Amino acid sequence: MANSYNILLLGSGGRESALAWKLRQSPLCARLFIAPGNGGTSAFGENIPQAPTDFESLKTFCIENKIDILLPGNEDPLVAGIQDFFKADEDLRHIIVCGPSKAGAQLEGSKAFSKKFMQRHGIPTAAYRSFDKHSFEEGLDWLSQHLLPVVIKADGLAAGKGVIIAYTYEEARAAYTAMIQEAQFGEAGSRVVIEEFLMGIELSVFVLTDGEGYVLLPEAKDYKRIGEQDTGPNTGGMGAVSPVPFADEAFMEKVIEKIIDPTIHGLQLERITYQGFIFFGLINVHGEPYVIEYNCRMGDPETEVVMPRLDEDLVALIVDMEKGKLSNRQARQKPQQACTVMLVSEGYPGEYSKGKAISGLEKVEGSLVFQAGTKSGIEGLVTSGGRVLAVTSLAENLDDALATSYRNAELISFEGKHCRRDIGWEFRKED
Repeated sequence: MANSYNILLLGSGGRESALAWKLRQSPLCARLFIAPGNGGTSAFGENIPQAPTDFESLKTFCIENKIDILLPGNEDPLVAGIQDFFKADEDLRHIIVCGPSKAGAQLEGSKAFSKKFMQRHGIPTAAYRSFDKHSFEEGLDWLSQHLLPVVIKADGLAAGKGVIIAYTYEEARAAYTAMIQEAQFGEAGSRVVIEEFLMGIELSVFVLTDGEGYVLLPEAKDYKRIGEQDTGPNTGGMGAVSPVPFADEAFMEKVIEKIIDPTIHGLQLERITYQGFIFFGLINVHGEPYVIEYNCRMGDPETEVVMPRLDEDLVALIVDMEKGKLSNRQARQKPQQACTVMLVSEGYPGEYSKGKAISGLEKVEGSLVFQAGTKSGIEGLVTSGGRVLAVTSLAENLDDALATSYRNAELISFEGKHCRRDIGWEFRKED
């Protein structure tokens, strides 16, 4: 193992803030660059004005700065084939890329691909059909006979917003038509997956795999809806908790046996190169795990609770991934409960204003604040996105962790600040 590594992290959200925080703690991290980063990531490394999907520009930067490890935080560069680009280039192929090939990233990049993959390998998931503009009328007919509620998904990447749960046939037809005929989500919705609605409680499970072995990371549960008690439109995530109380040893054994192992084995059988994170979006239906979706990277805001609970050197794990040494590796987890509360801009997930001054961060005690939609302006830190800050706390129990996060959230100010007040509501003790 080398003494130290120069690392390039791609992305600009709360997930990347949490990853940068974790990478910076490693004695193996020599220099850390974040492209493009945000107003807070400069505390852990050097922000650079590079777009994560501008591969040629990234190549020049990696060569000039002797980069040893590339970690794409978000899905766009992975789905666009950054791993293939680096491994096909003589000047770049020595760089460790923590992320799958373009073929592997299809697990997230195409809902239809991932559903067919699960069918081929006997991985439990909801029954489904897929349709496009050529089979539009057939899809309308199928919808009219489908049990309600029904789930309608844009096939491609839609920034976490391309999923509609329709409770009436009118709502289902409108969502289906908007995706295919009105291009609501652009090219991402040119093909639509319609699947049965599974009733249960969701959780997110993560592994880091070297293509054969893997290490299991702390699981989490995130809260997608904007409103309390899971009401209102979907967002990129309003908060998260870890661990998940119902994900006990017996349940996780089912997840490993029925979902994780068959997924890794399926990738091997299909000769798909996959070294990196796999995010399993699961639902617990009467004690049985089903896959809702795969992601080819860590989740957001789940990373903001997973990284603080991961009691390992993340850089060392990535190096072991490259060397194929994860088969017999265990990832230690801190026993504490972690929670994160997202502070978002007024109007999110719809239209919202930017450039609002942020104050009060210096008053925070006992929490980590991972910046997401922020940038450094002439007069200080300002908002630049819908999800602005993730306030993360660890404690011996969930109630104490949440109390700390909410107390510190009150100390932070920006115009139009909003947060959900009921993160972890299913698991909280009765008052």
